[in-house]
Amino acid sequence: MKKRWISLYVENYSGVLAKVAGLFSAKAYNLDSLTVGATEDPTVSRMTIGVISDDATFEQIKKQLNRCVEVIKVIDFTSIPIHRNELLYIKVACPAKEDREEIFRIAQAFGAAVIDCDMENVLLQCVQTEQRNDSLIALIRDNFKDIEVVRGGSVAIESISMM
Repeated sequence: MKKRWISLYVENYSGVLAKVAGLFSAKAYNLDSLTVGATEDPTVSRMTIGVISDDATFEQIKKQLNRCVEVIKVIDFTSIPIHRNELLYIKVACPAKEDREEIFRIAQAFGAAVIDCDMENVLLQCVQTEQRNDSLIALIRDNFKDIEVVRGGSVAIESISMM
């Protein structure tokens, strides 16, 4: 079992997301991450899907997706060079000035942006890999007790160079 990534170009109309999600549900495949967005063509959307599965199950997933009429193209990102990041927001309650200063230092070290703050809270935005965001969350969770975390699914695109 390992984390795998797949990208789909799908027709952009109502019900396509439900159909793709329904395919996963019907076969008892668990979606670990799902992000959908418009492309340069307004009639086409792109889905980035993360699943944890074995080789045989992943092959079945790809075959099932290729059978869907609404799916234009399936791209397996498992073994090709890609760029992939997720969006993370962390709201940290830190009424003490020293705590806010520490959050600012942590944000700088992780390449996160302080996008909002007041005298008692700091809101960070971070666009990094899942692993880097996991590390940031763990560090903040270990040092601050009152946090709120919101994560978006990962988005990915094929690399231009071979990296």
